[in-house]
Amino acid sequence: EGNGGMSRFFKDLTGAGSAFNWRANILVPALAILSALIAGGIIIALGDLDTLKLWGSDPGQAASDTINRLVDSYVALFKGAFWGLGPISETLTRAAPLILAGLAVAVGFQAGLFNIGANGQMLIGGMFALVVGFQWDLPAFIHIPIAIVAALIGGAIWGGIPGYLRAKTGAHEVITTIMLNFIALRLVDYLLTVSFFQLEGRSDPVSKSVLDSARYPKLIDFLNARYRVHLGIIIALLAAWLIWWLLYRSTIGFEFRAVGANPDGARYAGMNVVWLIVAVMAVAGAMAGLAGGDQVLGTLGRATPGFVGVIGFDAIALALLGRSHPFGVVAAGLLFGGLAAGGQNMQVATDVGVDIVTVIQALIIVFIAAPALIKAIYRVKAETESAQLTSGWAT
Repeated sequence: EGNGGMSRFFKDLTGAGSAFNWRANILVPALAILSALIAGGIIIALGDLDTLKLWGSDPGQAASDTINRLVDSYVALFKGAFWGLGPISETLTRAAPLILAGLAVAVGFQAGLFNIGANGQMLIGGMFALVVGFQWDLPAFIHIPIAIVAALIGGAIWGGIPGYLRAKTGAHEVITTIMLNFIALRLVDYLLTVSFFQLEGRSDPVSKSVLDSARYPKLIDFLNARYRVHLGIIIALLAAWLIWWLLYRSTIGFEFRAVGANPDGARYAGMNVVWLIVAVMAVAGAMAGLAGGDQVLGTLGRATPGFVGVIGFDAIALALLGRSHPFGVVAAGLLFGGLAAGGQNMQVATDVGVDIVTVIQALIIVFIAAPALIKAIYRVKAETESAQLTSGWAT
């Protein structure tokens, strides 16, 4: 389109002259969450077989029982997540690695890359932190920062590999990150059987524990030792601010987003697209590595097979729900952390299986992935979307 097209490209990228799309960034995600809770309520109601039998003989009582069950379930879910210091502590503990892993996916989205390798990057970053954590005996104010840097480096290396392959060979990051997830998983399984890592006197794959000087201090340990929230949540919030600053206040962040918005336009503007792709994936991997370090240095204190669970895959949902914005990812991480923490209380209080939380999370993803459906259901006036989420398979 010539200079005029380039001018419009960079104007849109910097946000000059454009208003905040509150429908797309706030209203639609909120309605998606509401829709998921409604659909989850229907599933809870259908799972109560005793009440279902009453609908034929006593519909009034059946309706009352169903409503009471739904109210009790969601009240228990809320109380288990946010009602009191203990639930809040558990929510924040679970939210910290989710936020960091969500940032790993969101950074890739901003640059038009689909990072599905957060789980593998978490594993490698966690193992780097583990080595520093149990091998070096240092004062805590030195030991913890070095262990954090180790986690960042491990994740950045594992994230940079698919970035390099994408930039140099065109190998799609979706394929390479999935493959590297499995490689990391089996590599960790093997390393945990090596004497250097394995806990002495154990034949099962359990690592040595990190030294106390490398453990994240608990934030409210002086009140009650059962509260698990630790330094990791502070690190996650700082990381979110740092990624926000990187993306929206730095030159390199502008270039990241330029590559995501239009790789050809960025190349025409003189940007080194090859280097930027590698850098984006390395930064994304570093955030995921930091999430793995949170598990090793904060929550678990050691490594076991698959010690990161499926956090890296939940991170995809967080990035989608948070619209790939760092602060949106924080909000989504707190939501998912609250669902995970509150689900256990809901199961104890109402006998509703904790698996319903997984169903609600999946429903949130479905509704977020279909914004047109949400807008149609709630008759939300359409607004022009700002940009595509990723460049997808076509690049």
